[in-house]
Amino acid sequence: MAERPVFFLSRGRVTSKTYSFEWFPGFSASQKRKSIDSLHRAVLRASPAARPLEVSTKGGEPLGVRLSAFQLRLDGRTLENIFQSSKVFQDGGPYPDLLDVPPRDAKRDPRLRASGPLTAFRFQGADFPLEPKTAFYDYIYLAAASQSLTAEELGGLLAYDCFTDIEFNPARSLNTQARTAALLRLLLEEFGRVPQLSREEFLQYHRERVAPPEGG
Repeated sequence: MAERPVFFLSRGRVTSKTYSFEWFPGFSASQKRKSIDSLHRAVLRASPAARPLEVSTKGGEPLGVRLSAFQLRLDGRTLENIFQSSKVFQDGGPYPDLLDVPPRDAKRDPRLRASGPLTAFRFQGADFPLEPKTAFYDYIYLAAASQSLTAEELGGLLAYDCFTDIEFNPARSLNTQARTAALLRLLLEEFGRVPQLSREEFLQYHRERVAPPEGG
């Protein structure tokens, strides 16, 4: 058995609930798909009217694949490169050269672990604070989704009301495309589009509308 959070909208906020389900070990696409189906069955047992969407390249729905952070681009860059290259540390950074290396290399660059504590994210000349947690990742993800998907594709998100990411383990990381997909759906429901919010407007919206990560 395994546990994963599922992200919902509740009373105008992004929240999560953890479900136990049968895990199918292995790295093949078929094994990942079995685990996704098992997680979705657990959701449907608890809430038969739920409409879950797996947001990753492992899922079977084209929209969920398109919304994967590995598929989205912002100004021609991957989210991983933008995220890692924006980190500001007590003793160094940001490291803009990480925009131009393979995403896996950007994540593993030794400077990210040798520059002291993380203090902020710097993007387009502005610093984003570390709180609310996940806010910077969510900000660049939403911007990338707006650039990468058509209005019709984005509107397809309204057919779903809860979101999963089979690879996300909250014990190891904070950010997940499933949480941001739920936030994206909330924005589409409220505004009919992804609104152009200033940094401060977005941070305030995030504080009010996104529940902090477990333990956060």
